[in-house]
Parts: sequence; C-alpha cells; structure tokens
Amino acid sequence: MKKIISGLTILSVLVSCTPDKTSSKRSSQETQDFVSEGSVLVNTGKNTIKERFSPPKDYEWLDEASGSFGYFIENFKLKPYGSQILKYDGTPISTQHLHEAVFDIDTGNKDLQQCADAVIRLRAEYLYADKKTDAIKFHFTSGDLLSWNDYKNGTRAFVNGNSVNFRKTAGFDDSYQNFRSYLDLIFNYAGTISLHQETKPVTKNSDLKTGDILITPGSPGHVVFIAGVCNNKDGKKLFLLGEGFTPAQSVHLLSNPFNKKTSPWYDLNVDSPETKTARYIFKPTNFRSF
Repeated sequence: MKKIISGLTILSVLVSCTPDKTSSKRSSQETQDFVSEGSVLVNTGKNTIKERFSPPKDYEWLDEASGSFGYFIENFKLKPYGSQILKYDGTPISTQHLHEAVFDIDTGNKDLQQCADAVIRLRAEYLYADKKTDAIKFHFTSGDLLSWNDYKNGTRAFVNGNSVNFRKTAGFDDSYQNFRSYLDLIFNYAGTISLHQETKPVTKNSDLKTGDILITPGSPGHVVFIAGVCNNKDGKKLFLLGEGFTPAQSVHLLSNPFNKKTSPWYDLNVDSPETKTARYIFKPTNFRSF
C-alpha cells in the first residue's frame, strides 16, 4: 500500500482503481489477421494502437505530430492480440472482457503502478526516450517535487509522517534501472491528486488530443488517458481510452460496452455532467492536458 504523506488519505484507486471474420475478398492469409468488432476492423497481426484499430465507418485517424506525447502513445507497442491483463504478481485479474489491448510495458513486481501511475509512467517514458530529461519531474501528493535529474544525481526522499526531506545520499547513476527506481518512488507518493495539479484543463472538444487525461482526483479517484483520436468530414471526433487500475496491473486499452457498434471508440464531450467508461464513471467530466 502506498504511504500517506499528506492530510488526505491516499487509498488505492477505486473499487469499481467470438469475432466474425471480415470479407472473403481478402486473401486467406490476410483475412486471418482481421476481426470485426461492430463497425471497427481490428488488425490482430499489428502491434501498435494506430495499426491495430481502424476507425468506425466514415472516420479516419487524426494524426499526431511526430515527436509528440500523442504520437508516442498511439505508436506504443502492444502485446499480442487477446493478451490478458495481469496483476503485478503475474496472475490475471478476474475481469477480462472490458479491454481490447494490452500495452507492452512492465507493471513492476509491487502494487505501485496503479491508475495515475500508469499515466505518469507513459509520460516519463516518453520524455526519457525523447531525451527531455529536464522535464521529468513529478510532485508527491504532499506537494513536494522530485525530478529525475535530482534523483540520478543522488537525491533521495526521507518521509516522516507528513514531512518530506530531500538529501543527497547516493552517487550519480543515470541508468534505466535507476530511472525505474525513481518512478517506483514517485508511484509510492503520487496519485490522482498530484496528477490533477500538474495538468491544465481542456475546455473544448476540439482541443482534446491523444495523451490528454480524464480524471477524478481524490481518495479514491481514477484517471484514464486518450490513446487515439479519429474524426469524420464534419470534424466529429471519437476517442480510444487507456488506463491502469488497482491493484497494479497491465496498462490496457478499454472496450466500450455502451456502444458495441463503435467499440472500442468513445464519443466524449467535455461539457457532459458525467462520462461513463468501461470500469469507472467520471462525475463530473474533467479533461486535462500536460
């Protein structure tokens, strides 16, 4: 369980935190790699979100700028089609019918990388891969800030009740293994409250993009992230949603049980009083961006 370092109790998020083949016009080998989910064609042989999931009829993928966080997410490697969501201890979760894909990224072996942590992990991995190390910095729920630059130079956090002190107690280490240790520390002390404070509101549907989040800060709270966007000729957008959950488990792409015709795509509205996702209802709707 995550430690508590503020007056707010940091709880683990939430208690609730056979396909048909497509047209035979394709070759038999090609057809084996496609399944039809409602009006959405899924290319089961592909291993990124953008390659695997087609938009619904009359929609097309909305491209993200190369080098952006959104581009990083929609081109993130996925595990093979049909992969289960696994908990941090390697066992499958009990609910396996509400996701469409699993991100090919480790969960760690402790109950740390939960919902907000999954978003933090992807954001940090993007900045790390893009060599934007100065931007890798996250707040604890207490408000204390720890950057990767400080951590790799030996700064460590010492927590005593609600008090956090930082001292240099280790040597320089910029290895990826040390980077993961830094993230585990962040996961232990950050959450939806701190993530909410580190992001800015999105108030127009037209501004929603891949990498933005939908969040309820609190204890419990929850967060999902936009994993892809498509639009039609009239500018109407639909969205893919990804999440982590509690206990710590595989980052995954959600199905849309409320509209199986367009699943896994969601129709989202920043002005809606609530937004229902496969495993959580956000009330109020609260979209934010890095």
